[in-house]
Amino acid sequence: MKKKLDPSAFFFVLILIGILMYVVYSNMNYNTILSFTDGMLKEALKDNEVLEVQIIQNQQVPTGTVQVTFKDGTKISYYTSDVNETQKMVEKNADNKVPVLLHDVKGNTWLERMLPYIFAFILVILFLSMFGRRVQRGGGQDSLSNFGKSRAKKDLKTGICFDDVAGLEEEKQELKEIVDFLKDPKKYTDIGARIPKGVILVGPPGTGKTLLAKAVSGEAGVPFFSISGSDFVEMFVGVGAARVRDLFSDAKKNAPCIVFIDEIDAVARRRGTGLGGGNDEKEQTLNQLLVEMDGFGKNSGIIVMAATNRVDILDPAILRPGRFDRKVTVSRPDVKGREEILKVHAKAKSIGEDVNLAEIARTTSGFAGADLENLLNEAAIFAAADNRAFITKADIDRSFIKIGIGTEKKSRLVPEKDRRLTAYHEAGHAILFHDLSEMDPVYAVSIIPTGADGVGGFTMPLPGNDNAFRTKTMMMQNIMVSYGGRIAEELMLNEISTGASADIRSASQIARAMVTKYGFSEKLGPINYETDDSDQVFLGRELGHERYFGAEISKEIDAEVKRIINECYEEAKKILISRKDILEKCATLLLAKERISGEEFNALFDDENTVTSENTYTSESADV
Repeated sequence: MKKKLDPSAFFFVLILIGILMYVVYSNMNYNTILSFTDGMLKEALKDNEVLEVQIIQNQQVPTGTVQVTFKDGTKISYYTSDVNETQKMVEKNADNKVPVLLHDVKGNTWLERMLPYIFAFILVILFLSMFGRRVQRGGGQDSLSNFGKSRAKKDLKTGICFDDVAGLEEEKQELKEIVDFLKDPKKYTDIGARIPKGVILVGPPGTGKTLLAKAVSGEAGVPFFSISGSDFVEMFVGVGAARVRDLFSDAKKNAPCIVFIDEIDAVARRRGTGLGGGNDEKEQTLNQLLVEMDGFGKNSGIIVMAATNRVDILDPAILRPGRFDRKVTVSRPDVKGREEILKVHAKAKSIGEDVNLAEIARTTSGFAGADLENLLNEAAIFAAADNRAFITKADIDRSFIKIGIGTEKKSRLVPEKDRRLTAYHEAGHAILFHDLSEMDPVYAVSIIPTGADGVGGFTMPLPGNDNAFRTKTMMMQNIMVSYGGRIAEELMLNEISTGASADIRSASQIARAMVTKYGFSEKLGPINYETDDSDQVFLGRELGHERYFGAEISKEIDAEVKRIINECYEEAKKILISRKDILEKCATLLLAKERISGEEFNALFDDENTVTSENTYTSESADV
């Protein structure tokens, strides 16, 4: 529907245009020169350069405007502080040929005095009119009074229950007490129990925190107020605190209910961490949130739920008992949970007979619920683009590579020299994945450039188990795999390239973590030398960054990191030297087919021996 022009705004615009035309027209023929004086006019009169002088006088004030027309056609105007003195000077120095015209502006005195005030008033009205429409809320009302109102969305029924949330059985079990209290609070109050006022859901992005909060509301059958942490904060001081007050005021009127604050770290970051002090709008909003959570009594029927993936930066005051006194960790699902999530998302899609959801669940270790949903969605897009009514295993495989690595750029022209280098590079990675006991089997090897900048190919392992820990052996073998591409280039081409830069960076980070964080160095012992960087998101704390060890220890750390990398490098080189024939076969096959599957790669080995582990390292090489 086309929006109509506001008549009041149109009216004010017409007035503004009229005033501007009046001001411009009244002075359009004269160039106002502020530096011109009566003395300069006197000299011009003596030199007989003036054709006409007009003095515009206001009888109620001594000031006025002098408009001078010169014989050469130039016109100027300037202001005089005493009209009478100027008039006498002109009459004394001008001959009879220079007319002096006097204009009495008594009839326009009121308009000239009020013109600046009228202009300012119109600007204020226009600003308020536009500003009021910008901050409007529901109901179509253009009112500034709504600016401090809460932006929370109120759902009487979310339509989501625990059956719609797959793969989070333990998390749902923790929240069933909240649901039971909202359904039957008397059972808890009679025995003197206090239900937590707040529940904070902590976990990586895409694990289903918001969905879980909606399911609690749907199971309990209570209203659900949802708002993002960023919706509280505006550029105007006090607006965030006003919205917090309004939110909890509405919640008290609709109790029992659930108030859900998504991305609460946007408003509840630790106070006093910036360089500018603590008196800013975010901290005032947080202070009001703390007060409101203390304000409603225990068992009042209001449950505040929040979600974040950065619980480490939250203010400690908001996590104390009496506020968010229960923390529920929402982790990435295990293989069973992933299969359940895939079944939920597959209900609305046509799945082919060759698609095994249990197998997909086993090969997607580390995927969150949103990642799995995206995997099936991308596969559905591939199927629709090929004019098929169902998703096949090939679509899932293409989607898996697109999400894990990026879109393959098959149309990109790559010089033959670079293709050969990339083929040997990726073959080196793949052989080490195959031969090292703790590494995952190879899923696919490709020398086709992908969407990532500078990536000329990839070697993708197939994740196997959901191991919670990494051993020293795993990390050492990770470093060996990282250097596989560089070593292969050196062995087969007698040359090295910049394509291993990302691999070197990854290996260096792993080796340093082994020494400083995990205590894997026998020389330095099981001591944590890693500087605490949990607060480095705050500028003020980053400037106060300090180390907990001296220069000698720092030298020893560097020496141990170098030792680990050198040992891994030499061990990986020995393996690839013994596999030179496989290295050549794999590179030749890659140059012919550009991308090979894990089965095709394993067929290159006479004695196939695949061992799976939890590691999900992906090697990438860059275009040279």
